[in-house]
Amino acid sequence: MKTTLIAAAAVLLSACAGHGRGPSVEATLAPTKGHTTTGTVVFRQRGHDIEVTAHVAGLTPGAHGFHIHEKGDCSAPDGTSAGGHFNPGGHPHGHPHKGPHHAGDMPMLETDSYGNAKLVAVLPGLTFEGASGILGKGVIVHAAPDDFKTQPTGNSGARTACGVIVKR
Repeated sequence: MKTTLIAAAAVLLSACAGHGRGPSVEATLAPTKGHTTTGTVVFRQRGHDIEVTAHVAGLTPGAHGFHIHEKGDCSAPDGTSAGGHFNPGGHPHGHPHKGPHHAGDMPMLETDSYGNAKLVAVLPGLTFEGASGILGKGVIVHAAPDDFKTQPTGNSGARTACGVIVKR
C-alpha cells in the first residue's frame, strides 16, 4: 500500500511539473504602422530568473533586435511611446548573456525563410514586480539585427511590433 501511494504521488508530481510551470505573464505583439509583425511573448518566473518564450511572425528573414522597453505604451504609430530599453540598473546596452547589459536586452529573434521566429531564453535577475519587474513594460521587435554594441539601442532599426506585458 505504501509503495503504491509513493508511486502515485511520483506520477502526480511529474505530471504537475510539466503543466504548472510557475506563474506567467505575456505580451501580445501588434504591428506598428507599415509593418505586419505579430506574435505572443510569454514570460515565466523561474526562481530568480525569467524564462521567455516568443512566437513571432511577419518579419523579414534574418535576425531582429528584441527588447523589453521601459513603458507599457504602444499608442504611437511607430512604437516610440514604449520609451527606451528597460534599464533599472543603469547599465550600457549589451548582449543579455555576456557582460553588462540593460535588463531589457534579450537575445535576437532569428527567423526562418518565411519570417517566423521562435525564441526560448532565460533572462537572469528579472521578476514580475518590484525594481526589476517587467509587468506593465513594453516588448518591442525591431526591423534590423541588434549589434549589442551601439548605445543605447543596438542599432536595431525601426520598431515593427509592440506589446504590453500583462497578467493573463
